[in-house]
Amino acid sequence: MRPFAVFAFCGIAAFTQAIPAERMRRVEAAVEAERSRQGVAGMTAAVAVRGVTKWVGAFGRADLENDIPVKTVTVFRTGSLAKPMTAAAALHLWERGKLDLDAPVQKYVPSFPEKPWRISVRMLLGHLGGIRHYRGEEIDSARHFRDVVEPLRFFSADSLAHPPRTKYLYSSYGYNLAGAAVEAAAGVPFLDYLRENVLNAAGMFATRDDNAWEIVPNRTRWYTKSKDGRLINAPLADTSNKVPGGGMLTTAEDLLRFAAAWEQEKLLKRATMQMQTERQKLADGTLTGYGLGWNVSPVAGKNAVSHSGSQQGCKTILAMFPETKTTVVVLTNSDYAEPAKFVEVILKALETPSNMSRVNGVGRVVTGPN
Repeated sequence: MRPFAVFAFCGIAAFTQAIPAERMRRVEAAVEAERSRQGVAGMTAAVAVRGVTKWVGAFGRADLENDIPVKTVTVFRTGSLAKPMTAAAALHLWERGKLDLDAPVQKYVPSFPEKPWRISVRMLLGHLGGIRHYRGEEIDSARHFRDVVEPLRFFSADSLAHPPRTKYLYSSYGYNLAGAAVEAAAGVPFLDYLRENVLNAAGMFATRDDNAWEIVPNRTRWYTKSKDGRLINAPLADTSNKVPGGGMLTTAEDLLRFAAAWEQEKLLKRATMQMQTERQKLADGTLTGYGLGWNVSPVAGKNAVSHSGSQQGCKTILAMFPETKTTVVVLTNSDYAEPAKFVEVILKALETPSNMSRVNGVGRVVTGPN
């Protein structure tokens, strides 16, 4: 498999280290205009160049009922942005010889029933294991789980959707199973290993599990739209049923830190990162658009290493653009938002001169490392 060119320049001039404040104000204006067009309740967005944070902006409301504005420190649900974090934890163990990516997953999770075909952690990280996704009202589960193993009961007894590596089937449940394997291989609870070896290593101290029972400072409320288009509270959902696949909270700046740590080899070795961004291959040789925890398909028409997230009250995206060494993060509290469109308008504002004035958002331009 030909690796995705994560680090190569391809003849497109990279943005300079010092992005002028006036240009970032254009970004802020463009984001606010797009937020108004989409009707997003609240959001944060952030830009980094070569791993250095250049701008973080906050827009709209974190709590409409109490008129609380979004701040740059507001924490949002990640949705499936938890997946590259889980993949980083798994590959961190693999580099240390503690997790065999190609062994049957039952080596680590013996309670998971045997299937007619072998399923490995590598397959799970690439969505090739044949594990199904949500069914019926499972996505709206309000039951609280105390670990990553118990939620496996949702799907563990089910037949596979198809033999492994014969189709690409996106599956948060597959990532739940991978997270259980990480926990067993590490010998400590999944969240403890993730926190110590990924989150803390990247300086992501505001990132944690989306625990519905705990008081989490700066956590936003969640919003959706009714069938007639009214803005309403999103359905209740306890994401403890899918922590490795989509049950985390984070900030825009923390995700920039995650991207920077990944790019700068603070989490994984360069060879592992290249392996992670190789498009996975089906048994018939067909390449997918997914690696091991990362999408490796274009975003906003540009080559990107990215992931997005979507669940009750959130739509999110983290996109790294290797040709310009630029990273863009968008987190929203509205599950009807179009985060990729925000990425598009941010990139356009960075590239296109304009005399747009500053809008009434909450943002700051960062002129040096922070």
